[in-house]
Amino acid sequence: MGNVFYRNPLHDYPIAMRAEGVYLYDSEGRQYLDGSGGAAVSCLGHGHPDVVAAIKAQVEQLAFAHTAFFTNEPQEKLASKLVGRFGEPDAKVYFVSGGSEANETALKLARKYWVARGHNDKHLIISRKQSYHGNTLGALSMSGNPGRNAVYSPMLHDWPKIEPCYAYRHQLANESDQEYGLRCAAELEAAIQSHGADHIAAFVAETVVGATLGAVPATRAYFQRIREICDRHEILLMLDEVMAGGGRCGSYFAFEQEGIVPDIVTLAKGLGGGYQPIGAAIARGVIHQQIVDAFGSFAHGHTYVGHATACAAGLAVTSVIENDNLLARVQENGSLLRVALEQEFAEHPNVGDIRGRGLLLGLELVEDRETKAPIKAELGLPEKIRTTAMTNGLVCYPGGGTADGRDGAHVLLAPPYIYKSEHVDELVDKLKLTLAAVTFV
Repeated sequence: MGNVFYRNPLHDYPIAMRAEGVYLYDSEGRQYLDGSGGAAVSCLGHGHPDVVAAIKAQVEQLAFAHTAFFTNEPQEKLASKLVGRFGEPDAKVYFVSGGSEANETALKLARKYWVARGHNDKHLIISRKQSYHGNTLGALSMSGNPGRNAVYSPMLHDWPKIEPCYAYRHQLANESDQEYGLRCAAELEAAIQSHGADHIAAFVAETVVGATLGAVPATRAYFQRIREICDRHEILLMLDEVMAGGGRCGSYFAFEQEGIVPDIVTLAKGLGGGYQPIGAAIARGVIHQQIVDAFGSFAHGHTYVGHATACAAGLAVTSVIENDNLLARVQENGSLLRVALEQEFAEHPNVGDIRGRGLLLGLELVEDRETKAPIKAELGLPEKIRTTAMTNGLVCYPGGGTADGRDGAHVLLAPPYIYKSEHVDELVDKLKLTLAAVTFV
């Protein structure tokens, strides 16, 4: 073992040496199909020539100039492109280095906005159980992920949390999707009544829940009612699309499919596609203007805010998505993969649910399909699946605690948008081999 502080010092990591298209290769020459984009990051696959060329050109011209002193052309162009997608021409984009920083920025924007309006008591952030918004302390405080939060709980804000819109576990047999969505949204109303709207700055949710639940979209009517509740109580709606945004769900922003626009949305993984570390918080113009009018500036920053090379990569990734019509490709490949998964696993005794949107799909694994009994945490199934899949030449993204924060397991699939039909077949075949090789009880 060298001097790297590894995520898991007890794990023997292969050395990634190169990557091309939808495959990665280690130092022993083994090939791995990228079935999850790492953690839903590598949306264009690996080594895309347009993105590589853009990064090289930017580094040769200007790699970095601190944004306390300068702006830069890639930052300006990428912000304009994202605002065009967001749909409000006066919206503003704050660029950071990743999803945790984006969500920290969002919660601080929410607080400062209300202080700028004279509502100094608005400081609470309502979020959802079984959510994940990042690893910094503010983002963890918003997260409802017991496994990630436990050790740090004395350092976190005790902010209120409501149940997620998680139909597989919580929808009643006699409820329609719309009825369940409205019942679930009513939890926000109840939390506001309990804590007082005068104390609540924002409600935050993942538009499609990623790592903690395994690709769970909300049911019909949920987010439209959430938007209405937030407006009625003067609470900002923040949507975390760090994983679901950037085209991953078949529209550039996942919220487009909900028929709403949030007050603040965050992006990261698909924004840079893994070519550079980049994230963003996009705020409606009224939020920016209120802060500027009251304070003159937003006292918040990181060294690599608006990093020229990172923004050049993000601009190139976003341009490829547009120019190559990859949103349509995501929809097509998402349908192909969903059908292939259902054909292979719909009757599998340990696959309880197959769900998701676009190329953000998940399989919830259970002890028994009929009873939905969750996988026991003691089994350590997610790590067994991860290592077995890599032995089979597949990179996928298993997770645990799916059912209740402790028990339960799922496999998240988020392959590159550039998949072909043969890659879909290869992914399903290798996942089949993997699930056949592990035990579920």
